[in-house]
Amino acid sequence: MSATAAAPCRNATADASLSAAPAASAPGFDAEPLPVLGADVSVPLADGGELPYAALDYAASAPALRRVWDDVAAYVPYYGSVHRGAGYLSQLSTDLFEQSRATVADFLGCRPDDQVVFTRSTTDSLNLLAAVLPEATTVFVFETEHHAALLPWRGRRTVCLAAPRSPQHAVAVLEEALHAAPEGPKLVCVTGASNVTGELWPVAELTAAAHRHGARLVLDAAQLAPHHRVDLAAIDADWVALSGHKLYAPFGSGVLAGRADWLREAEPYLAGGGASRRVARDGDGRLDVEWHTTAARHEAGSPNVIGAYALAAACRALTEAGFERLVAREQRLLERLLTGLAEVPGVRVLSLFGDGAPRVGVVSFVVDGWNSSHLAAALSAEYAIGVRDGLFCAHPLLRAVLGAAESEAGACGAPEAEPGERSLNAVRVSFGAGTPAEHVDRFLAAVARLVRDGARLGYRTENGRCVPDLDAPVSRPAGA
Repeated sequence: MSATAAAPCRNATADASLSAAPAASAPGFDAEPLPVLGADVSVPLADGGELPYAALDYAASAPALRRVWDDVAAYVPYYGSVHRGAGYLSQLSTDLFEQSRATVADFLGCRPDDQVVFTRSTTDSLNLLAAVLPEATTVFVFETEHHAALLPWRGRRTVCLAAPRSPQHAVAVLEEALHAAPEGPKLVCVTGASNVTGELWPVAELTAAAHRHGARLVLDAAQLAPHHRVDLAAIDADWVALSGHKLYAPFGSGVLAGRADWLREAEPYLAGGGASRRVARDGDGRLDVEWHTTAARHEAGSPNVIGAYALAAACRALTEAGFERLVAREQRLLERLLTGLAEVPGVRVLSLFGDGAPRVGVVSFVVDGWNSSHLAAALSAEYAIGVRDGLFCAHPLLRAVLGAAESEAGACGAPEAEPGERSLNAVRVSFGAGTPAEHVDRFLAAVARLVRDGARLGYRTENGRCVPDLDAPVSRPAGA
């Protein structure tokens, strides 16, 4: 059912004045990006012009790989209800759904006894795990996690650990906390790569520390899996959670994969058709239910077969492209980005572990004299460059790396501050396997020009966002 991948798409040449250097001449940028949808899309500028869009917000949602789209398009005419019918299309869809489960298991390096449960997202996966924890489980989580990994454990006995300042410090902090933990089941939740700084966490070392103290560990791989190979068996983690929309398969799918015992012994995450093996009315007029012990136990309702199939297609495409090549190419782009940002006056790249810490293609920064929402709005409205600004659903981490006493100049687009707190936000630029080198060069040139000359347009705050205002006076940085 797999469709043939299309030829690589190349973006139209952008405004020549925004290209710091042609991609072809940039050293180390010889490898082609993987073909993605939207690579040839042009978007309007606020002044009436138009430019090819530079999508640099992969950490929020990555574009669909052309291979994923082609595979889904080839399957859709054959779509049928999964596990529900004797007809050919239902049988075919059921086979593809279960094959997709096996493909994802192989992609994640799952062990033979692991279960792969399809969910809606990483958030859904971690909420599922929170729902099946044994009574009296103590959960350990660093304050530096994305809210998807911070918030599901509310109502449980939770130990929130302070932000570590190095990978070694993270292991030491966890060891100390686990040593002082009460008796009973214990779970550690940790990210593989930060959605704010992109920094890699010492997952294997944290897993070993957890196991030394009788704890289990779940890996939030939402930001790691699109950039690096994840091998559950090799790192010895107990579970891994990820989202399809960050893995080039934006069709509303996610995965929780790992040990089966807690999943098998808990009440179903959702009660309904598909989760039950047998339902009967007993003699007292009550329902007697026998639940499945497989992944189906937590997949009640008609499953998102297209999302599962798209996720599996992305796993195949990344595996066939070769992670070593993808990682090498991304690191060259990352070096170019960090070098370029270091050359712009007033730019500070955010880091938890310090300069030189290994990271994926996710970088957040602030600029002296700029509110980050204003800068992000100008990049979009004047240069057709899409980045993200704000707190990135990681409020405690932003406070840790920015400092609670810091604030940025200007109010345009600044998020509402909590009582007694200043407004803090940052700009995040993120990229991946589908990013042309030219997009990074355009971004660097645009940031340098904005910092040097200021925005060409005026801006105002509207519904909490910074938006162009063609009638507003234009503000220029001092000395511009």
